Amino acid sequence: MNNLLYRLQNLGKTYQGPAEELTILNNINLEIVHGQSVAIVGASGSGKSTLLHIMGTLDQPSTGKIFFENQNLHDLDENARAQKRNRDIGFVFQFHHLLPEFNTLENVAMPGIVAGHSKTELHAKAQHMLELVGLGDRLQHKVTTLSGGERQRASIARALLLAPKVVLADEPTGNLDEKTAATVISLLLDLNQRLHTTIIVVTHNITLANQMDRQLVLRSGELYEH
Repeated sequence: MNNLLYRLQNLGKTYQGPAEELTILNNINLEIVHGQSVAIVGASGSGKSTLLHIMGTLDQPSTGKIFFENQNLHDLDENARAQKRNRDIGFVFQFHHLLPEFNTLENVAMPGIVAGHSKTELHAKAQHMLELVGLGDRLQHKVTTLSGGERQRASIARALLLAPKVVLADEPTGNLDEKTAATVISLLLDLNQRLHTTIIVVTHNITLANQMDRQLVLRSGELYEH
């Protein structure tokens, strides 16, 4: 069985600036296997989030190819990419993007509702995921009443709801105090071990990066193994 999850081949991303073309990513080559935890670090503006968005099909490369389980993601049409995102890829962002009009359970169930799953089944799954992240007593709470750390844990539960093959996390501890960030880091690493979900994190948090299986550095548009 091929254990390869991602293969990036000569990946590049450019944008047209006011005066010249700007190179954000240059000739990125990378392989990631199922179950790994990977940190991508680099200075602000180095292209880390752009790379993560491309890996999550939220953006497309200008050059090169990206394969997910040997399928070229960007050969897919927009609808097929959206289905792939919903089914196989979970996202955790610096800003949790929870919906204030819904309670915690409903927020976590949202990806499954979008996918057309049964509401009863989804609520059972959402409750299970919230219990896994330590929010079993917050199911009916409005997300506006949760602390920052609780909201981020809820967003992790939401990302994991449909058992994705990978979770892509963009600065998941960026808005948290040191103690809460440590809790979220432990949670991500524990879920990686227990659920064998591949986790790829863009971060400035060196403590988080050092606890991942691999540390990659993005510098001047090029990716290096640390």
